[in-house]
Amino acid sequence: MDTEKPLRIGIVCYPSVGGSGILASGLGDELAARGHEIHFISYERPFRLNPSQERMYFHPVEINSYELFKYPDYTLPLSVKLAEVAQSFELDVIHAHYAVPHATAAILAREMLPSGHRPVVITTLHGTDTTLLGRDPGYAPAIRFALEASDAITAVSEFLRQETHRLLGVAKDISVVHNFFDPRPAPRGREAVRQELGVREDQKLILHLSNLRPIKRIDVLLNALAQLENRERFKVLVLAGGTFTPYQGLVSSLNLSDSLVVRESVAVIEDYLQAADLGLFTSDSESFCLSILELASFGCPSVSTQVGGIPEVVQDNQSALLVPAGNSEAVALGIERLLQDDALRMRLGEAARKRALELFCPGMIVPQYEALYRQVLARR
Repeated sequence: MDTEKPLRIGIVCYPSVGGSGILASGLGDELAARGHEIHFISYERPFRLNPSQERMYFHPVEINSYELFKYPDYTLPLSVKLAEVAQSFELDVIHAHYAVPHATAAILAREMLPSGHRPVVITTLHGTDTTLLGRDPGYAPAIRFALEASDAITAVSEFLRQETHRLLGVAKDISVVHNFFDPRPAPRGREAVRQELGVREDQKLILHLSNLRPIKRIDVLLNALAQLENRERFKVLVLAGGTFTPYQGLVSSLNLSDSLVVRESVAVIEDYLQAADLGLFTSDSESFCLSILELASFGCPSVSTQVGGIPEVVQDNQSALLVPAGNSEAVALGIERLLQDDALRMRLGEAARKRALELFCPGMIVPQYEALYRQVLARR
């Protein structure tokens, strides 16, 4: 195969707020900028998709409800749309982010097409496939099948690669291709954003951003904040990829209402990333934690639980403070250190920025995906 020839790539991902959708959208943007033709297939347009990028297209999946089915099915309509797009645009690759349902649908779509016109299927694991669904006997066999039937598998961390082999018994080789983040220019200045949030000049802005799933342990985060004295020193911003309503009662009982600002479903996060002084993450498990990298790109260090792939992102305590999971007292002590020690916070922040730019930038990561696509196509 001509290694200089642009590829036609289908990308299937969740469109909602979350690391997999953000990574998939960024990857598509970068690949299109490098001359490839990119086709996104999902039930909604991914929220981080660049509308101005040339050679990038979106194909919506229509989901119908039939009385025959108790619950609407997504996998079959997705597989039909994937086959349709693959045939119409002669796709070389379908890159599925998540095994279930995306790789499952991609493999079914591949089998629908005539031999000789089938795209290769690359599956990227982001975490939930392995760490949550992989433990469920109702899903694990289907996930294992989807991975073994893929032409290649990648995982976003070494931790996730090892967990996938351990929990699912996948025999196929899994390549580690880390996440990347390429921040867009922030539309507003740092001071304008802080003023909007009510952050005074003498206050630090603590930022948490996630989809608020139970594994993120927002209860631990809030209990840690409640242990801090002199709350006038800081303001906390939560960029929520889901509703924050379930936690409002705990916020009130801990008397944190005056210290907390919540913004739900924010599309442009760079405004807030560049306005923050430190990040805060209290998850029980993370395969990578893209949010830490997003903050690091703006020179902002984090206090985070030492779980999963996070040490790979921050190089232990060189660019963040790592604490035990589920321990709100340890989290509070970490926050206190960065609130009190400006020199430490700035030193960690600069190390975080350097690490983000050198190891987790598009120039380092995107060529790894391009090389993988071409290797798999050459084998075929």
